[in-house]
Amino acid sequence: MIKKQLFCVFFALLSENIFGQITVIDTDIFSVGDIVFQAYDVNPGTVINAGSTGLNQSWDFSSLQESSLSTIFFISPIGTNYENKYPNANLCMDDNGSLGYYHKTSTGVFLHGIGDTVFSSPALFYPLPLTYGLNISDGPIVVIDTAITGPFLSVAIPPATVAVLSNGLADRADTALIEITNTTEFSVDASGTLITPLGTFNVLRLKRVQTTNSVLNVYCSDTVSQVGAWVTNIPFSSIPFLAGFSNNEIEYKYQWITNDASAEFILAEIVVDSLDNIINGVSFQTTTPIPSITEDNQNMFNVLPIPASDKLIIKSKSNALVDLILLDVMGKLVFSDKFKSTTQIDLTQISKGIYYLNLRTKEGGLTKRIIIE
Repeated sequence: MIKKQLFCVFFALLSENIFGQITVIDTDIFSVGDIVFQAYDVNPGTVINAGSTGLNQSWDFSSLQESSLSTIFFISPIGTNYENKYPNANLCMDDNGSLGYYHKTSTGVFLHGIGDTVFSSPALFYPLPLTYGLNISDGPIVVIDTAITGPFLSVAIPPATVAVLSNGLADRADTALIEITNTTEFSVDASGTLITPLGTFNVLRLKRVQTTNSVLNVYCSDTVSQVGAWVTNIPFSSIPFLAGFSNNEIEYKYQWITNDASAEFILAEIVVDSLDNIINGVSFQTTTPIPSITEDNQNMFNVLPIPASDKLIIKSKSNALVDLILLDVMGKLVFSDKFKSTTQIDLTQISKGIYYLNLRTKEGGLTKRIIIE
């Protein structure tokens, strides 16, 4: 009887370990129309840490405070500035104006490039499905292999720097060839429960270790004799413009990921050093920023009438391109557009209620509460 009871207890614990884990698939992660409100805590305190590997872990991030807030929009690549450069992308991430282009499939999310920088080969951004114990390596992949010429190069590598690089034999940088290779290790090394200001969630912890190797070769010549030669394998530290960077870098990152439909994909993220000490702070998902509506830039725009019924007129006081996004109170995208100077939104097909209008230019932005009657 005792053996039978022990067996039942063992089986129950084993079942909890097996069935308490989650699996994250492509339909659980970001899609076109999703909006993520990402907060950042620059001083999270020592109670916030990466924790341990293994099953049935618990992380309490409930003490996180919003030091700053940003909004990330997942949109269709169609109609974006670089649509033609990414024919295979089916998802675009707009992070404060920076556009990342992705191809999402059932086996992974692949990054094809950022802005007008198209990767030579797509880089695996997330392997799918994500389950506890998953270990995958991607790379080495040459993501950038390009030549740089023209006035920018002369500014980045001025004559004095060229003289040092060439041992006094040249004073002009004609062409720079840069090759950047990434290798990324993905490891779902823990699962359990994460508590954040949003609530309590079942999560997987994904560890990403990305190694970036950069090779810089520059063809330098003498402006008088026109004689030149290649200077190869140049360390970034020898060029003042690149002094803050290294040719070989390793980034360690942890992400807590859920398949809970009440939240978006990534609940929290930290970048750490090789000893798991947090660097700079913690980013975490938060709710629609209703308490922090920003109206500091009211003088940049005129929005009328409020309340509105059939149409909403927006006028910009500058000639800069304006990104317009209308959200409902749950943070879902209702309408988006780009305009200069003046535009209007047809409200006849939008339900009555409270909405949030986000207007953004390079000079600043405005989030304003809108009532549709």
